[in-house]
Amino acid sequence: MVDEQAGSGTRENVILVHWHDLGRHLACYGAEGVISPNLDRLAAEGIRFTDAHATAPLCSPARGSLFTGLHPHRNGLVGLAHHGFEYRDHVRTLPSLLGEAGYRSALFGMQHESADPTRLGFDTADVSDSLCDYVVAQSQEWLADAATRDEPFFLTAGFFETHRPYPADQYAPADPDAIGVPGFLPDTPQVRDDLAGLHGSITQADAAVGRLLDTVDELGLAESTWILFITDHGLAFPRAKSTLYGEGTGVAFIARPPRALGLAPRVYDDLFSGVDLTPTVLDLLGLPLPEDVDGETHAAELLEPTGEQVRAGLFTQKTYHDAYDPIRAVRTKQFSYIENYADRPALLLPLDIADSSSAASLDPYETAAPRPRRELYDLVVDPYERHNVVDEPAYQWVARRLAGVLATWREETGDVLPSEAEGTAIAEAFMAAFFAGRAQPDADETPLPSRRPQGARRELAPSEVDVRESAGRARADAANA
Repeated sequence: MVDEQAGSGTRENVILVHWHDLGRHLACYGAEGVISPNLDRLAAEGIRFTDAHATAPLCSPARGSLFTGLHPHRNGLVGLAHHGFEYRDHVRTLPSLLGEAGYRSALFGMQHESADPTRLGFDTADVSDSLCDYVVAQSQEWLADAATRDEPFFLTAGFFETHRPYPADQYAPADPDAIGVPGFLPDTPQVRDDLAGLHGSITQADAAVGRLLDTVDELGLAESTWILFITDHGLAFPRAKSTLYGEGTGVAFIARPPRALGLAPRVYDDLFSGVDLTPTVLDLLGLPLPEDVDGETHAAELLEPTGEQVRAGLFTQKTYHDAYDPIRAVRTKQFSYIENYADRPALLLPLDIADSSSAASLDPYETAAPRPRRELYDLVVDPYERHNVVDEPAYQWVARRLAGVLATWREETGDVLPSEAEGTAIAEAFMAAFFAGRAQPDADETPLPSRRPQGARRELAPSEVDVRESAGRARADAANA
């Protein structure tokens, strides 16, 4: 397929649009009150994945898996890049793999994989502004040039909009009374007001997607270009982001094939993991897959559907967010099995969610209750994972089987966690460095709750370098234990 495409001059392009902190909160996924006509149109014209999941419920680890095909503990991004975590030296990224195959590549806007965007493998990387208007304008200019060239391309456009906060002067809030509150959240005025801000940011970002799609059509690129849209992890609301429940790992993923392929729009219900993106993209383009990727390719089922299941299950993980919080999970179509390896409250909210009005609506006794060591949920009868059945006799065989599956996967992939003392010390160090950085922001940057979207390259401060080195030592010690 590679030689055929190259010889005919019809090698396909890829445009990947990725959004922040949104999960599946879009009209095309059933979210009530969301105005997202352009993404709805993309879903209606393409393949909408209904059961896609991030490998981790936070930004850098989730994104790292998308672009490497490796789980976080295998590529090194077990925590946030602005906390000092980086890819291991041997890791190859999707843009670098495509570059070896003759693809030009560009990144505009959001990334969150490295303090140094030049490490990501793109020919062009402009992260000076992650807001959608700038990102789309730069993408349009780059595409206009790409359309005049013979070489295929890979363009990624990262939008920051749907990350907290949702300032009303920037995004006109939706009508709180017109919003449907997701079933995992309490229906309170505070939650509705919070969602109204999110909905405003979605509408603005969706309009930018529309402009980008129009440009693709105007340049005559739709015939030969895969349009991919994906979110990095679950919704930035309590009991979603930073948890391994479905609302924390579930993502929107839409793939519109090149029109020349003549593929009919459809819904794809198979499980899809973030580690599957890189091998699937490479396979769709007829390129060889690296031997060491963790992901599975879904290309054959996308191009010529047979109904054959690609995945029986997938694995998710959390190690660091704002604190050391080691959790691992395995998910099938019917069950979600979670293991918690440290004593923590039921909900350990990241800073941006803890400061939200939605957090104030939670039952403090429920959120502060001790977290169970093991959790098992029957997704057929309990899709929001509220009733832990791990100790119920009827589910004992399921719990034993999934515990064995998870243990085997962890052993085979070298997933060794630091001790409570080591992990906590690393987390405390990077949070101290983070708060010190927020107190003295760079002159050309605006501090935000969890990261900074602006700045072409952010150099690590000395204290952060120490954190990064200590984290690396801890990972090395764990691997050699």
